[in-house]
Amino acid sequence: MTTTTTTEVKRRTREQWANDPCGAIYGDGHTIGTREFFDRVEAHRYEVYAPWMRELMGFDAFSGRKLLEVGCGMGSDLLQFARGGALVTGLDYTPRSIEISRRRFSMYDVPGRFTVGDAENLPFPDASFDVVYSNGVLHHTPDTQRAIDEVHRVLRPGGIAKIMLYHRSSLYYWLSIVLKHGIVRGELARSTTEEIMSRHVEYSETGALPLVRAYTRVEVERMFERFASRRVDVRQLTREELRAPRVVPDRLVDALGARWGWNVVMTAVK
Repeated sequence: MTTTTTTEVKRRTREQWANDPCGAIYGDGHTIGTREFFDRVEAHRYEVYAPWMRELMGFDAFSGRKLLEVGCGMGSDLLQFARGGALVTGLDYTPRSIEISRRRFSMYDVPGRFTVGDAENLPFPDASFDVVYSNGVLHHTPDTQRAIDEVHRVLRPGGIAKIMLYHRSSLYYWLSIVLKHGIVRGELARSTTEEIMSRHVEYSETGALPLVRAYTRVEVERMFERFASRRVDVRQLTREELRAPRVVPDRLVDALGARWGWNVVMTAVK
């Protein structure tokens, strides 16, 4: 990828989340930045969309430890870590996201530090953090491996990385991206799967077409091979996506999500 292309990709990324902050559509019509808006977004994220997140991400597990979120967006997850006692820093490539996060933390009277920055060039010294967290972000940057190497660099020895990337071996990828859009609607005749994901994965009112990639578990393991230990979990498959009637047990939906969900979560120790 040339420098010009990389610059354009990052410009589209900034445009995407400046105009459509991630998760804002779940604010139920409330004005962005109001308490009602933030409360609605939070309730949807952890009660409806991904109730598995609190346990797997360990929001209450890092009290007193320095935690960086790369791509903090509107600060939803970062706020949970801060409430759990972590000493948090939020970084995002989009200035508007940092403004929203600062407002949110101030509104709830929770301490946090925030900065605009690039995941591929983190503006922190080596061994600065005990934990680095990133959820649904690094698959949008042109050089995902470089971003992961930056996570490794800023972690202290023994520090923990928790990183979520999109999962290519998922039902969503194969049924929606490949079958529905690629084959049935004929988009594979003129587009790559990455281009199809750019059009359909992220909600957009502007057509910014951010870069979107997805990875297999094996690929994710390989990208984190510099870490001393690694664990991979797969999650995120909803009853609505399966069109599963209520007679289908929740445990079966969860079991399918743990194999073919859209999120692959790496927990790695430096």
